Amino acid sequence: MMDGWEINKLKEVCTKITDGSHNPPKGLESSNYIMLSSKNVLNDIIHYQKPRYLSKEDFLQENKRTQVSYDDVLLTIVGTIGRVAVVPKEHRNFTLQRSVAVLKTDKEKIYSRFLMFSLQNILDYLTSESRGVAQKGIYLKQLRELEIPIPPIQEQKQIVAILDQAFTAIDQAKANIEKNIVNTKELFQSKLNAIFSQKGEGWEEKKLKEITTKIGSGATPRGGQSSYKESGISLIRSMNVHDDGFRDKKLAFIDDEQANKLSNVTIEENDVLLNITGASVARCCIVDKHFLPARVNQHVSIIRLKEGIMSNKFLHFALTSKETKSLLLGIGEQGATRQAITKVQIENFKIAFPSIIEAQDELLKSLGILQKKTIQIESNYIKKLEDLEELKKSILKKAFLGELTQKEVVV
Repeated sequence: MMDGWEINKLKEVCTKITDGSHNPPKGLESSNYIMLSSKNVLNDIIHYQKPRYLSKEDFLQENKRTQVSYDDVLLTIVGTIGRVAVVPKEHRNFTLQRSVAVLKTDKEKIYSRFLMFSLQNILDYLTSESRGVAQKGIYLKQLRELEIPIPPIQEQKQIVAILDQAFTAIDQAKANIEKNIVNTKELFQSKLNAIFSQKGEGWEEKKLKEITTKIGSGATPRGGQSSYKESGISLIRSMNVHDDGFRDKKLAFIDDEQANKLSNVTIEENDVLLNITGASVARCCIVDKHFLPARVNQHVSIIRLKEGIMSNKFLHFALTSKETKSLLLGIGEQGATRQAITKVQIENFKIAFPSIIEAQDELLKSLGILQKKTIQIESNYIKKLEDLEELKKSILKKAFLGELTQKEVVV
C-alpha cells in the first residue's frame, strides 16, 4: 500500500449507512413525491424513469429512514449488486426501497466520488459476498465492516480528477461504438423493410390460421418461480424471446410432471415463438433445437407452419420487419389493461409472402448473407466495447494501487 494510505472500514468514514424501505407503501398514479429502486441507479447515474409515486404523508414517513441529500453515495445491494452513484447537486427529492443503500460520507475523511470509484473497483468482491437464495443481497452489517484503502483527501481528489477525465473519454468512445451498432442494425432492417413493404410479383397474402397447424400459448406452473427446477425441461418465457435470436439467460426449467400438464404447448423444432403480452409484445424468434424439449408459458405463443407453404425463417423475417412489427404493436396496444395480442388476433393476422418456396429461398439467401455480415460487424463492435470496459477496470485497479498519483502529495 502507498505511503499515507490507510485501511478504513466504511462505518469509520461514513456518518450513516442504511438502506431504504423494506415495506414500500402502495404507489399512486403520479405525484411530486417519489421512491427509487435499484433499477434507477446505474454507475455514476441516477435516473427517475418509472419511480414509485407516493403521497406526501407516505414520503415524509419513508424519508425519515434515508434522508437522501446532495453528495450521498447510493449503492445497489439487492438483486443487481454493486451499481453506485453520487447524488448530484441538482436532484429531485426522493426516498429509496431496500434494494439501495445510502452512504453519507464524513467529508473530512473521504470524498464521495472517491468512495464511488472505490466501490466500483471491488464489484467482484461485493458480488461474491452477497447472500440469499431467491435474490442475492448484501447485509448492512457486511457493508459497514467493509474495508477500503484511503489516501489523504487531496490525493483522493487527484485520483477522482484523473478517473473522471479517463472515463469521460472512454464513455464517449463507447457511445460512438454503440451508435455504430445501431447504424449496422438499421442497415439490415432497411433491407428487410424494402422486401416486405415493396413485396413484388408472385406474392400472396393469407391469414396465419390458413398456413399453420398450431397457434397457442401455455401457462406458468403452480407456485410460479418457486416451482422451477435446477434442470429438466425448458420453460420458455418472454425474456428468452428476442428478434435477433433466442436467449437462454434466466431460462427456467420444469420437471416431467409439470411438463405433462403443458403437453398441449410442446415446442417442436422449427416452431416460431411470438411474445403476446407485456412490454416485449411482438418480439419473435425461432428456438434453437438444443433447448428442446421445451414448453412455453402464457406470455409466449407457438406458431407452427404447415409444410410446403412458407419456411419458418421467412415467417420470422416477416414478423420482425418494420411494417409487420408496427401492425403487431398496434394490435398489442389495444389490450384492455396492458399490451396483449390474443390467439384470435394472431390467427387472423395476415402475412404476405411469395407463393413459390424457391422465391422465398432466394430472398432468404440474400438476407442471410447480409445478416451474417451484420452480425460479424456487430460482434467486432461488441468486442471493442468489452475492451473498453476492461480498460476501465485496469485504470481503476491502478488508481487503488496508488499508481495514478505521485507517492508524496502535498495536502
